Amino acid sequence: MRGYKVFTGTANPELSKKVAKYLSLPLSEASIKRFSDGEISVQISESVRGKDVFIIQPTCAPANVNLMELLILTDALRRSSASSITAIMPYFGYARQDRKAAPRVPITAKLVANMIETAGIDRVVTIDLHAGQIQGFFDIPVDNLYGSIIFLDYIKNKGLKNPVIASPDIGGVARARSFAKKLGVDIVIVDKRREKANESEVMNIIGDVEGKDVILVDDMIDTAGTIVKAAKVLKDKGATSVMACCTHPVLSGPAYDRITEGELDELLVSDSIPLTQECEKIKVLSVAPTFAEVIRRVYHNESVNGLFI
Repeated sequence: MRGYKVFTGTANPELSKKVAKYLSLPLSEASIKRFSDGEISVQISESVRGKDVFIIQPTCAPANVNLMELLILTDALRRSSASSITAIMPYFGYARQDRKAAPRVPITAKLVANMIETAGIDRVVTIDLHAGQIQGFFDIPVDNLYGSIIFLDYIKNKGLKNPVIASPDIGGVARARSFAKKLGVDIVIVDKRREKANESEVMNIIGDVEGKDVILVDDMIDTAGTIVKAAKVLKDKGATSVMACCTHPVLSGPAYDRITEGELDELLVSDSIPLTQECEKIKVLSVAPTFAEVIRRVYHNESVNGLFI
């Protein structure tokens, strides 16, 4: 076997260390520095000739810096004769810009896909893409993992008396339905109207939540406006408790204050993005075992989908 190596960028090194630990493999060494004007400098510190290489780098904030770091790492590894390069992107930045939602706007998710392929990445592994069709923006294999796998056991062990899954918007119904099917419970839908980016107005609840323990399921939470307003409306409609599961804790702007002060009882997130603050209501579960197993399966040419059956 050729052997494989795992490198990390600077976006989420703690997650990378956990993945390497699960693989019983040391993180490979690369020097990542900044020039005084902010330019990124990379030097691979060990031989990768003929090796299958995995780079762990979410493109979370600062998205532009972390994306460029991924591309520059890739170029350095390609020029160092790596046999293959797989980008492990726990969070795929710019995924919300996946279509022309208004005149004269870019499809930035497609642009990012083009840049990743041009840099020389052979495969992308991510989790809970904001829009699944982004996989079609690539001409290389893309594995979009299911975030629900890390939350199910935790929810089952909570022993909720009357649980129901809720989608925070119409677009998330498929995700909520899949989650509900695994738990064997019903779903409800929060119908909202978004007035402008990062602001939303919760309008109505489709379904009965009286006396229910509601579990809101989403792929990401940014400013937390939607999720906190949804929790309030659900409790106004008679919900006993409201918790939320979100794979990507973007949590920008007033998000932490809203979660702390709002009606949400608990927020369950993954470590795809490192938290910038502590919050008593936020519980973090690691995606490291999932990504470690996917790396092992990709290297050994085993089924990735089998992990979720």
